[in-house]
Amino acid sequence: MPKPNLFYAQSGGVTSVINASACGVIETARKHRSQIGKVYAGLNGIVGALNENLIDTGKESATSIAALRSTPAGAFGSCRYKLKSFEENQQEYERLMAVFRAHNIRYFLYNGGGDSQDTANKVSQLSQAMNFPISCIGIPKTVDNDLPITDTCPGFGSVAKYVAVSIREAGLDVASMCESSTKVFVMEVMGRHAGWIAGAAGLASEQQGDAPHIILFPEIAFNKEKFLKKVQTCVRKFGYCAIVVSEGANYGNGQFLADAGGKDAFGHVQLGGVAPFVANTIKEALGYKYHWAVADYLQRAARHIASATDVEQAYAVGQAAVEFALAGKDAVMPTIVRRPTKQYRWEIGEAKLSDVANREKMMPRSFISRDGFHITSAARDYFAPLIAGEDYPFYKDGLPQYARLKRALEKKKLKKWQAS
Repeated sequence: MPKPNLFYAQSGGVTSVINASACGVIETARKHRSQIGKVYAGLNGIVGALNENLIDTGKESATSIAALRSTPAGAFGSCRYKLKSFEENQQEYERLMAVFRAHNIRYFLYNGGGDSQDTANKVSQLSQAMNFPISCIGIPKTVDNDLPITDTCPGFGSVAKYVAVSIREAGLDVASMCESSTKVFVMEVMGRHAGWIAGAAGLASEQQGDAPHIILFPEIAFNKEKFLKKVQTCVRKFGYCAIVVSEGANYGNGQFLADAGGKDAFGHVQLGGVAPFVANTIKEALGYKYHWAVADYLQRAARHIASATDVEQAYAVGQAAVEFALAGKDAVMPTIVRRPTKQYRWEIGEAKLSDVANREKMMPRSFISRDGFHITSAARDYFAPLIAGEDYPFYKDGLPQYARLKRALEKKKLKKWQAS
């Protein structure tokens, strides 16, 4: 009887360490060749399974797989594709099972955020219903850090490090020119409903006067009058004002400060442009010269400044996912558990996918200062170990060297997929 094969895929917005999780999956699976046959990776996430585009990772050298640990973005391609319910699109599920049956895939590992964990949970339920049991394991990943149960999400620590470093450096730049030039700098960071990334930027402020002076969180309703008064006070006191604003900053009534008007594949409102909105608001009211920047993809692609803690945890959840699958577990996700010790310690835990899927974890109010514009000492204690340590990629001729995979596809066995 042939050994069961494993299918791994990346989903949603990528991070600087999602490939470290892929590395953890593949290297661990290779250590269990007696139990696992081939290790496939979906070309562009779950879409790769539907289209039967299965990358045979066995064609990649050990050196190339090891290089994934220090390579940003999604080496196998990711996607924003949300499976509908079985009732809405039965054909889609039947196709998925047909591909898994054809290639004897009995382990399904899906690396993503809340929507992706929902997909993994649906596949688990489907496999049972269609009498082809598959061990479905979710692997946590999201820069937003908004998955419940897990203490942190792989991908977040490195973004946190990037934004804290960036606002510190930009703050020094503005401070040196504020006497005769720019007095306001606004940096926009990711975070639709949860202000974890914006909050992490607060680590850059170690003493009074350090940037950022103001942080705008999704969890705190925007008050224009109060905000402008704070900006004016900072400029008078420090000579300039450095601001970090989460893309999800809102008025508290569901209306975002910056709503791009469209929606993504998951039905989420597309955001963007809150930095210039905030900067123009200041200009119109106070007349200060300003500059603004949008970190955008740079914050999640910056592997050159990744957190060593984040890289280690990303690899660990990939490794744990394979071990969970081999232990016969199903519809679960490995988590990061912070141990109650003075010095930061963590271990791998476990959560049911049904408790994680489509749920968001917001910043606790206790992490946000009383005036709503900065972080508390409790937040610093939480954030600090997550950005700790450096894990630089190998450099050649001044540039980081990242993995270049063959991405050889397995021969197809089924007819071409026609989406309904």
